[in-house]
Amino acid sequence: MKNYRIEIKWAIIFTVVGLLWMVFEKAMGWHSENIDKHPLYTNLFGFLAILIYFLALRDKRKNFYDGLITWRQGFVSGILVTVIITLLTPLSLYITHEVLSPEYFSNMIEFSVENNRMNRNDAEALFSLTSYLIQGTSWALVMGVVTAAIVARILRTKKEDN
Repeated sequence: MKNYRIEIKWAIIFTVVGLLWMVFEKAMGWHSENIDKHPLYTNLFGFLAILIYFLALRDKRKNFYDGLITWRQGFVSGILVTVIITLLTPLSLYITHEVLSPEYFSNMIEFSVENNRMNRNDAEALFSLTSYLIQGTSWALVMGVVTAAIVARILRTKKEDN
């Protein structure tokens, strides 16, 4: 466990920042009166996500590998961060949609139907906690792996050992 403290720390930081982002989205009205802006502006969180991965792998490089890290070491560290984030995602989504913004799904369903983006049945299927748990967990895993690979490449300081 001692070897993975950095990854655990950053996965928790990522999750907390994600919840704070949801509070920000709600405060901006992107879950209610400005819900039409949500699909575009929610993607801005991606910049924070990349920054957190960068800081996590830089922390691992500096404080665990004494400033020298291969792509593989960075990638493995990033994968571990990703796995922990993926495990925390259902809890984060539950808090978001049951505590912080319980009206989000009903608002998004109404917006989608009223603006002819989809029929009610499709909207109700898409905008539900079950659907978001599947989407969010899958997205965390896929995007985490991609981000870990890219950030590990940027932060590597030594060639792979053969």
